[in-house]
Amino acid sequence: MFKVGDCAVYPAHGVAVVRRIEERDVAGKKKKFYVLQVVDNQMTIMVPTDNADSVGLREIISNKDVSTVYKILKQRDVKIDQTTWNRRYREYMEKIKTGSVFEIAEVLRNLFLLRHSKDLSFGERKMLDQAKHLLVKEISLAKRAEETAIEEEIQTIFAS
Repeated sequence: MFKVGDCAVYPAHGVAVVRRIEERDVAGKKKKFYVLQVVDNQMTIMVPTDNADSVGLREIISNKDVSTVYKILKQRDVKIDQTTWNRRYREYMEKIKTGSVFEIAEVLRNLFLLRHSKDLSFGERKMLDQAKHLLVKEISLAKRAEETAIEEEIQTIFAS
């Protein structure tokens, strides 16, 4: 259960703030909704409180989870899917849509590694940016650090 002012992660949109919890009539029944505002673009999303889990709404990761994310980013002995870019794009988009920070980290790592062996398509470059942005935003909140510092940490991981 989230409270007003809490930060939550909404899959594929990233970090959002619970602005209010309101009751609405839906098909003659009273339902409670979280009214979320996405931090990046100020978009408003309404999520039924009893559906929050099923849509993937979750808390910001813990500091312990941040180290797991960094371990995923540091892995180099992974098999990169060598299928066509559009099949790879669909597969990676599904991972991003799960909202799992670990799956997003895998997408970022794989695209970063793939970028060294071939040119990424326009869609893959956008996806790489999206995955990096989602991770940076959430990790900076988890570690209570500036986004620029987190971005530098991630760049350092991929420079090694």
